Amino acid sequence: MNENPLKIVLYSHDSQGLGHIRRNLAIAHQLVQDLPRLTGRSVSGLLISGLAPTHRFPLPTGFDWVTIPGVSKGANGYQARSLKSETGRLIGLRSELIKAALIGFNPDLVIVDRHIYGVWNELRHPLQALKAQNRHAKIVLGLREILDEPDVVAKEWEALGDLTALAELLDNVWVYGDEKVYNPLENGQIPTQLAPLAKFTGYLAHGRRKTDSQAAAEQIAETTRPFILTTTGGGEDGQRILTAAVAAKVPAAYRHLIVTGPQLDEAAVNDLRTQASENTQIIQSLPGLGRHIGEASAVIAMGGYNTVCEILATNVPALIIPREIPRKEQLIRAKALHRINAVDYLRNEEATATAIENWLARVLETTNERTGINKDGLTTVSEYAAQLLQTR
Repeated sequence: MNENPLKIVLYSHDSQGLGHIRRNLAIAHQLVQDLPRLTGRSVSGLLISGLAPTHRFPLPTGFDWVTIPGVSKGANGYQARSLKSETGRLIGLRSELIKAALIGFNPDLVIVDRHIYGVWNELRHPLQALKAQNRHAKIVLGLREILDEPDVVAKEWEALGDLTALAELLDNVWVYGDEKVYNPLENGQIPTQLAPLAKFTGYLAHGRRKTDSQAAAEQIAETTRPFILTTTGGGEDGQRILTAAVAAKVPAAYRHLIVTGPQLDEAAVNDLRTQASENTQIIQSLPGLGRHIGEASAVIAMGGYNTVCEILATNVPALIIPREIPRKEQLIRAKALHRINAVDYLRNEEATATAIENWLARVLETTNERTGINKDGLTTVSEYAAQLLQTR
């Protein structure tokens, strides 16, 4: 084994929810597992994130955090999450911290989740500075399979400026999905300048559970089965779904485990607890959620990418109630997967307690095998990374 480790940085801007950092974290764990075998070198890395690390996010061996000041989405766009700072100054600070991390660490590979230049172009100069210092550094843009409605996405790409220059900066665009389910190249979600760089990985589904902690495994053993699981990801925008789920009556033989997400405020969580029936348990976060999804008899969830991947890795019946504001991404994903009978879905206005009860009555005691979908995206990412690193 070569004692000189491969150095990898994964960046996510993290303004709303936990999806970006969870996706990067799953990839980091897979790279640490696979790259020593594929390249003969160990791995060391940094996760750059706008979310403070917690015990819910165990790092792979050889990785550490670079936490930049957080942003959130307000009525007028991005704003400071916690600091009392004007947004422009905050972005300037984030950019300087990112640049220092890239120049000081000098990675072999940088994987950027979703927004190649970050918030307000905070990543543009740091990436250019890295390339100027190390022309061999590889830069990858990682995209979930669905971004938004095509016209919305086109405006976002246009706002980035010269896409030919962007294509020259990038080495690959990894699309974390199965083109047979949804192909963003066919409707312009990936612009023509970047299309030659695009490589589909399959869904990042199989293998995610290895990131779960031992505490999660213990919780599974203690969970009374059978149970129905409802989850809304980070929870910041899931209160309407949670309210309907709490009101839904479940069969007496089942428990209902409702995970609100850590970003739902305490008052809303307490309100849900007062409405919950005796066989309904309300908790804010649950380590190893993917394991619990696999153990459930049925799952009710929003349509975020990571939760959907965790569902696809199982044969558990799933009802997706997608978020439709500010993006239509989750609705498009739910429809695409429903077309191949991988999930059921309800629009938000249809998601009443009665509708949930009717769905449960139909699917409990059934399974969904979800065959024919490429769910091996994590191992494919490792293979793509190894190919890039070996061409340095």
